[in-house]
Amino acid sequence: MTQQGEAAAGRAARAMVQKLESLHGAGVTHLGKVPWDEMRPVAAAIAPQKTAEADRRSAALAVVAREVAACTRCPELARNRTQTVFGVGNPCARLAFLGEAPGADEDRQGEPFVGRAGKLLTDMIEKGMKLERKDVYILNILRCRPPGNRTPLPIEAANCREYLDRQLQIIRPEFICCLGAVAAQNLLDTTVSIGKLRGRFHDYKGIKVLCTYHPAYLLRNPAAKRPTWDDLKLLMDEMGMAVPEK
Repeated sequence: MTQQGEAAAGRAARAMVQKLESLHGAGVTHLGKVPWDEMRPVAAAIAPQKTAEADRRSAALAVVAREVAACTRCPELARNRTQTVFGVGNPCARLAFLGEAPGADEDRQGEPFVGRAGKLLTDMIEKGMKLERKDVYILNILRCRPPGNRTPLPIEAANCREYLDRQLQIIRPEFICCLGAVAAQNLLDTTVSIGKLRGRFHDYKGIKVLCTYHPAYLLRNPAAKRPTWDDLKLLMDEMGMAVPEK
């Protein structure tokens, strides 16, 4: 962003803060919809800055993705994969969803969570949380499909950890939702069961982490959908989002 743009953004933001402070001083505690004419200068000043930052992070992620595509640290996975599955979504996302590893559909399409479990995750995000899938970031512990969709081996998770850490360092999410025991235990370096990890927040390098059941588990065990929804409501509340009753 240019110096002129930064100055314009600063002036617009200060003007809005001053207006809010004056309203508060006058005893106003709640606001209705702010007229777009009043918000337009702020939005116009901030938009280029947000776009530039998103472009910078996208370029940084692309560098890591190219390294992942050429990776052969796990010979069995590299030999059997169709392609690597890096991650997808908003590079400036507040919220990242972390899964276990690609399945057959993901290996074929090169995108995480696109099979039946992926459809359920999309419903959780869009119908449950009222977000757009493109507004969050979705990635896995592994970037290659384990043969037969078996659980990732510890050495495989360790080999892929550098890529996970670099993705998270670039995206800098405020929140991570770990989907299933493999994601939660690997990220948090623990052997505690998912049942005991869920329902509360954990800390990972200053990021708030919520653990819940994997969508694939929910497909096999529909009764777990209720506690998973409780977890998502806890997450939404912590993020300052409106929490629907149903």
